[in-house]
Amino acid sequence: MTPLEMLTEHPFLAGLPPQWLPRLTGYARPVVWHPGHRLFRAGQPAERFWLVRGGEVALDFPVPARGDVGIESIGAGGVLGWSWLFPPYRWQFGAVAVRRTPTVEFTAEGVRRLMESDDALGRQLTTRFMSVVVDRLQASRGRLLDLYGYPTSAAS
Repeated sequence: MTPLEMLTEHPFLAGLPPQWLPRLTGYARPVVWHPGHRLFRAGQPAERFWLVRGGEVALDFPVPARGDVGIESIGAGGVLGWSWLFPPYRWQFGAVAVRRTPTVEFTAEGVRRLMESDDALGRQLTTRFMSVVVDRLQASRGRLLDLYGYPTSAAS
């Protein structure tokens, strides 16, 4: 399968004008992650992002005195990475492959340049990535509430 076919089939890019996809393929390549491979840690430079085509990647973040705490898992059809979009371009979370995970990897700098050169494409991708940001923040919030035993009902 070609990178263009991979982009065409991925739900994250569904509905984009077809003329934009070939431009994105210039910054894309297929990559497979194997179980246990750490893709990145919170605080490291964010220079790539991935469209997940299968498998599973676990997101985590460091919590003092607890180590890396899992947030959620990203599977087929998901997106991994949004920190590349906003300065200072540092990962907010960490990620490790749980199962063999085929992805499409993008070079962040190239995609940022493409977005800057085409306002419509930039708005469209930023809107889609903001949805990912909101989902991740909600998952983080839920996980922290689980960790710290937030009461499910208010005391009278």
